[in-house]
Amino acid sequence: MDIPRIFNISESAHRIHNPFTPEKLATLGAALRLETGTRVLDLGSGSGEMLCTWARDYGITGTGIDMSQLFTEQAKRRAEELGVADQVKFMHGDAAGYVSDEKVSVAACVGATWIGGGVAGTIELLAQSLRPGGIILIGEPYWRQLPPTEEVARGCLANSISDFLLLPELLASFGHLGYDVVEMVLADQDSWDRYEAAKWLTMRRWLEANPDDELTKDVRAKLTSEPERYAAYTREYLGWGVFALMPLRGAGEEQTVGLPIAQRRKTVG
Repeated sequence: MDIPRIFNISESAHRIHNPFTPEKLATLGAALRLETGTRVLDLGSGSGEMLCTWARDYGITGTGIDMSQLFTEQAKRRAEELGVADQVKFMHGDAAGYVSDEKVSVAACVGATWIGGGVAGTIELLAQSLRPGGIILIGEPYWRQLPPTEEVARGCLANSISDFLLLPELLASFGHLGYDVVEMVLADQDSWDRYEAAKWLTMRRWLEANPDDELTKDVRAKLTSEPERYAAYTREYLGWGVFALMPLRGAGEEQTVGLPIAQRRKTVG
């Protein structure tokens, strides 16, 4: 069980596998008003930077699950490096369907909502691990500006314009699912650069060290095309953020009444 090897290669030097910087992770932790002993679940935990730094800075405890063997090993090393291995644990596995045996105060999926088949399904999954009064964290892309054509959307690596919502629509969709948005921290173009551009040097170094690997041709093609594609499309059109959600008092099942058809389809994942 693992993610496609191209991602393990291109993001092998990343500590954060989304368009956030260490400063934005710290901002998110402060925004959530984390207290010592807060229990956090992170589905799709990557290299563990969120849990490890929050354990160091705020005294949280937590569990992370990720499908990448490499990233999970890096997370365990990071916990040892920061002296928090007794506070956080990391497991290699499929986070889809994972429910914590012990209820948590923060249940997070910051950038891997495919584990629940979309935003709605992932929120439903996280809610099963959440204690009353807890917070769900969802990391999700949105359109900074609506692509003028489907071709531009595909240039952003979306299948179509309908894959994502504009930010106000995304925020409204959480309400239709029965949740208050109680905080958010958004990526900016600089943090996008740190996520995307950092891959290019990693790929170049990998190509120099692995000239005869079976993926050399694919990595070479990606390194050649990605800078221009990213600058023309993703950097201009795609946003990303982490949204903190709390259930509406008395909220029931997800609500999509009154949503436009395209938005309703996106909301239900």
